[in-house]
Amino acid sequence: MAKYIFIAGGVMSGIGKGVATASIGRILKSRGFSVQAIKIDPYINLDAGTMNPIEHGEIFVTDDGTECDQDVGNYERFLDQDLSTDNYITTGRVYQAVIARERNLGYGGKCVEVVPHIPEEVIRRIKKLEKQKKADFCLIEIGGTVGEYQNLLFLEAARILKLRYPRDVVFILVSYLPIPKMIGEMKTKPTQHAVRTLNTAGIQPDIIIARAQVPLDAPRKRKISIFCNVAEKDVISAPDIKSIYEIPVNFEEDNLGNRILRKFNLRQKKSDLRKWRKLVKSIENPEKEVKIGMVGKYFKTGKFTLMDSYISIIEAIKHACYSLKAQPKIIWLQAEKYDPAENPKGAYGARRDLKKDLNSLDGVIVPGGFGSRGVEGKIKAIQYCRKNKIPFLGLCLGMQLAVIEFARNVCGLKNANSTEFLTNCQQNVIDVMPDQKEKISQRKYGGTMRLGAHPCRLLKGTLSRKIYKTSLISERHRHRYELNNKFKEILEKNGLIMAGVNPERNLVEIVEIPNHPFFIATQFHPEFKSRPLRPHPLFRKFIQVCLKKN
Repeated sequence: MAKYIFIAGGVMSGIGKGVATASIGRILKSRGFSVQAIKIDPYINLDAGTMNPIEHGEIFVTDDGTECDQDVGNYERFLDQDLSTDNYITTGRVYQAVIARERNLGYGGKCVEVVPHIPEEVIRRIKKLEKQKKADFCLIEIGGTVGEYQNLLFLEAARILKLRYPRDVVFILVSYLPIPKMIGEMKTKPTQHAVRTLNTAGIQPDIIIARAQVPLDAPRKRKISIFCNVAEKDVISAPDIKSIYEIPVNFEEDNLGNRILRKFNLRQKKSDLRKWRKLVKSIENPEKEVKIGMVGKYFKTGKFTLMDSYISIIEAIKHACYSLKAQPKIIWLQAEKYDPAENPKGAYGARRDLKKDLNSLDGVIVPGGFGSRGVEGKIKAIQYCRKNKIPFLGLCLGMQLAVIEFARNVCGLKNANSTEFLTNCQQNVIDVMPDQKEKISQRKYGGTMRLGAHPCRLLKGTLSRKIYKTSLISERHRHRYELNNKFKEILEKNGLIMAGVNPERNLVEIVEIPNHPFFIATQFHPEFKSRPLRPHPLFRKFIQVCLKKN
């Protein structure tokens, strides 16, 4: 039977429960254990697919096409293994399953109640994954913050599991210790309150991971120990760091792996984090810097610039840079600011000088997205990169806009566009996929896109084929619109290479332009498969070319 570790958060959101969970998984895996991780989101949504990325963060996609929380991406990157729909639970999924079972007399005529039947369904899903994967450890991250109404039922599931298997369940609280400027002292009181709140749910944390700006000192550890009823050795310091990949190493310095194994009365195993420590060392000692511009629209909220919408791309850039002993500097470029028609009175801030901004960069990425906002600004950026030999990587929408730009400015199709932005477009070089038309007309948006891993055959002699070093690849998708094959001939005649095609449906997956340092755009999302110890080949080659430019 697996050992279960529940990870909850205290004081506030955004303190790093996801990377803490992923780091614990990495530590246990480094000791020879098999590990699975589950993210529980307290939303009524069935999945994350219909959520606003500015509010919720990136929508991560697994091989089997599950649209899930970005923390699942962290799990995959740290564990270096592919996860699936069984690694993701939402309130909506749990309630849907319980109601469906009740409709089929699955409860034998009983009165179906929130407690115990909802927690029981949560436990059933956890145990299903454990049995399927034969995991030694199952890590379960409970979304939200203790004290919120939404996650009470998941805490109840954890409490019941602990009641049934007292020797096989451990609770970890990731909590925040603020240092108010006017006081200048690290305060433990918010964490004390978080623990008391967790106690009211019938749960006592076994380990507290203390997030703070700086490492915990001995007085703070003693105070947390006394008032939160945990041993001092079970208070783990988690200070701010430059890279999230330092976290497993930092945790091990506080002996977290051994403390967890001791809680389960398991034999101590030596940790093998050699490759991970080597990675951290390369991060800390870069030999050069590379400036990458991200031309997007999902990172401005009021006066704040957020990066969560593009977290997998950011990490893929980092992985590639670290493998080349480089330090990435990502420049955020708001696409709307480059289009006078969209930003006539500075609605999105002062208009930017495209030429000046792009000339200062070593490379440009245009990521995925939906809707017409910012599209013309992105197209202008792509055109400048193409004409001025600036390394360019387009992802999903980035590929579609690269095709539109090429069709307009090279093929002479001045009205080229996508039916996503112009419904009655006659030169629709990007068109909705036939199977998606009916879904859109019926407003079936949730979980209906072309999702998950699909094969792509690479054309011999192309740069893409040389980069991948194979003829057939599999990459993850999330889109409704595709390159319209009616325009393939004119695009190819004018020099756009269809470097990768899906063999099942003859869909163009990769385009590239020859006689350019690097101009590749993909319909899929290669960033989802990049790992810190195994950078994605497309990103690595892109960064390699960018480094030559500076």
